[in-house]
Amino acid sequence: MTNNLNILAMEAQRGSQSALEDLVRAIQDRVHHMAMRVLVNPDDALEATQEILILVVTKLSTFRGDSAFNTWLYRVATNYLLTAKKIADRNLNLSFEIFAADLENGLLTDDSLPVDDVVLLNELRISCTMAMLLCLDMNHRIAYVLGDILEFEQSEAAEILGISKDNFRKRLSRARKSVVAFTSQRCGLANENAKCSCPRRLPAAIAQGRVNVDRQRYTSDTAPQFTAVIEQVKGIAAELKVLKLQTATPHFSSPQDLGARIAQIVQGNP
Repeated sequence: MTNNLNILAMEAQRGSQSALEDLVRAIQDRVHHMAMRVLVNPDDALEATQEILILVVTKLSTFRGDSAFNTWLYRVATNYLLTAKKIADRNLNLSFEIFAADLENGLLTDDSLPVDDVVLLNELRISCTMAMLLCLDMNHRIAYVLGDILEFEQSEAAEILGISKDNFRKRLSRARKSVVAFTSQRCGLANENAKCSCPRRLPAAIAQGRVNVDRQRYTSDTAPQFTAVIEQVKGIAAELKVLKLQTATPHFSSPQDLGARIAQIVQGNP
């Protein structure tokens, strides 16, 4: 696939409209998936996806083939996510302390009243797991997404971010330590003694608008099911539980086919 992207990029650089549209279609899902994991909000992620793809097209002439196109693509994407003013303006300034207090607000106290809607439980599980990363500052969040979610090798992730491999390793380690500590203490899927569990949390999450009964924004056919995830995390070490929970999400494909659309925008024909 990497070689195909390089070929499409070179053909697009030579002026092929069809290659340009095919290139955008080939990369839109990976850009959108990263945007979802970094930004969490689907509307923000779609907007960021479109703007990143526009940047890719407008900057395509600067791709020299010195590295794989995929590496260059993620460099463009991460630079946008780190520097775009509109993203900085939407920063919720969330912390793990604030997030913990929110999780414990409105929890059911009677364990004899279980919630058994596994679809909504899965929606809550995925949205909560993803939102947790918003407690990291953007530098550490992107390092975590690149390293543990997208599973880039440290050398490639460092190249994407334009930092040394040692600096990336330290950044990823700090992010991972924070996420593991919080999840291991606060999440009922990782710690059966934690105050918060999805069944106890779900009614409050619905009442607060965190989970929409009629429209699930995170659950899809590609998402591991709630009961399956519970079984998968049993009996494994705390750090591996956290990694399993963070990766047990859908692959967020772009909800729109942006190939021709992006090409038209760049050419001034919206």
